[in-house]
Amino acid sequence: MGLNICGAPCCWGVDDVTNPYIPGWQRVVREAHEAGYRAIELGPNGWIPTDDIELVADELNKNEMGIVAGTIFDDCLSENNFEKLKEQAHGICALISKLPKLPVLEGQRWPTPYMTLMDWGHDERDYAAGHSDRAPRLPKEDWDRMMYHFKELAKIANSYGVRPVLHPHCGGYVEFGDEIDAFANDIPNELAGFVLDTGHTAYAGMDPVEWLRKYRDRLDYVHFKDINGPVYEEVMKEHIRFFEGCWKGSMCPIGQGTIDYPAVKAVLDEIGYSGYITIEQESDPRNCDQALENCKASIAYLKSIGFEV
Repeated sequence: MGLNICGAPCCWGVDDVTNPYIPGWQRVVREAHEAGYRAIELGPNGWIPTDDIELVADELNKNEMGIVAGTIFDDCLSENNFEKLKEQAHGICALISKLPKLPVLEGQRWPTPYMTLMDWGHDERDYAAGHSDRAPRLPKEDWDRMMYHFKELAKIANSYGVRPVLHPHCGGYVEFGDEIDAFANDIPNELAGFVLDTGHTAYAGMDPVEWLRKYRDRLDYVHFKDINGPVYEEVMKEHIRFFEGCWKGSMCPIGQGTIDYPAVKAVLDEIGYSGYITIEQESDPRNCDQALENCKASIAYLKSIGFEV
């Protein structure tokens, strides 16, 4: 089994390109290298330019970094947004398919890069993040339309030789166990794999170990995050958006929160997971000066429990 730990721009607060406080991508690439990562994700659409392959490749090579995945994090339900989603998919895949490739580790299910596919952008679900009992579910017609969109985006990624991976995400229309199961049932493995996130499953009231084990045969990629228990408990009592909770500090460095990472490591050993793991700690970009220290703390903890980083 081989593992490689990567980073995500959200550790620097980069989740929304319209946020005036997010740091520049060159800084994040440099600090990700300083933290000890081998690769990062592409971040939200437009943050790292998708129209200048040479510029991006030069910056990555200078910092001995690669791109492990691109990301579509947008409204995947609305028909009015579908053309924009397809444009994003082509732009992301045209870039990451031409960048230097990361090594394929022994036993890895699918080579990088991946394109993570996440639904996002619905107030009625954002304010219900983590609350399965009050989160509205989609009627079948709307669910089927969203699944069609996901399938078409996956086909675009596959046409570039990029493996699409489905990502349940807090505050979107695929968050809770019933929705994850329906996701897996409606979109076959030959079309797209899964990226499961320890933090999102725990935030949604589920056991990350159980869900990693359950979808072992669909698991192409893994995200790690940790949850600050006291802050999470307070956020769950408020009428608050998911990222507003993150800005309050609901996410913390790996090993400092409520998730049992020795148990996570044990289940990854048990199922024989090999490949890439990306650390995410969603945070307020106004606190991005703390990101490098937090990333180093997460890596140090993972090393201390037996991960080879």
